[in-house]
Amino acid sequence: MQLHVNHTTRYNYDQPVDYALQKVRLHPLPSPLQDISDWEMVVEGGKIEASYLDHYGNHTDLVSIEPGAQVLTISAAGTVTTRDTAGVLGKVYGCAPLWHFAQATALTSPGDRVQALAKVLGQSDSDLAGLHALSAAVLQATPYQTGETNTDTTAEEALKIGHGVCQDHAHIFVAAARDAGIPARYVSGYLMINDQIDQDASHAWAEAHLDDLGWVGFDVSNGVAPDEKYVRIAIGRDARDAAPISGMRIGVSDEAMIVTLQVQQ
Repeated sequence: MQLHVNHTTRYNYDQPVDYALQKVRLHPLPSPLQDISDWEMVVEGGKIEASYLDHYGNHTDLVSIEPGAQVLTISAAGTVTTRDTAGVLGKVYGCAPLWHFAQATALTSPGDRVQALAKVLGQSDSDLAGLHALSAAVLQATPYQTGETNTDTTAEEALKIGHGVCQDHAHIFVAAARDAGIPARYVSGYLMINDQIDQDASHAWAEAHLDDLGWVGFDVSNGVAPDEKYVRIAIGRDARDAAPISGMRIGVSDEAMIVTLQVQQ
């Protein structure tokens, strides 16, 4: 499937900004799941200082704002040809070893609730079946609902709240899988939604590693394996590692962010 993506993030500041630097992960890379036909990032009100592959293999751009500017716009757009592999990325490895993805982070540290969910994995005939059962159990424990959690909500906190969004679902899944001894990681990207071109934000799902299959994806929020409707952008141990944009600024100005995103065939 050929998917066209247009993603723009606009930062408005109420006062001139002396310095701001954004770490941008908005460039998909080729893999067994996708080929990149074309992709371009345009920056207005700033410039790309450097581009590199981080330790997870994510294409990363460092974007600085023009001194004294009050508006910074980062736009990424292009065309990606995707394939349905039933969520199986395969035995694709980078610099980060498997044991790194078995480690908990502040957002994925297991508490009593995560540990209880992890027991689901031991109730199936295979690890793959157990991971699918875990995905369903996570969604049942935290039905999708916006406005209940935020970007700093941990996996354990989301389970306590009882609702969450795709970031929370991915965090809970990877936390429980790791607690059961299975390496797992967070994935950020795009999802084409039928009959909905305009979207509010990018999407997130999880991948777990199985010895026989390699990395396998699980979209907990939608209860499916990622297929040709998904564009894979970045990976990490949690959302902070794979965030589309993260950064810092110097000064007292207040920031307002506007995101426009279109994903269509």
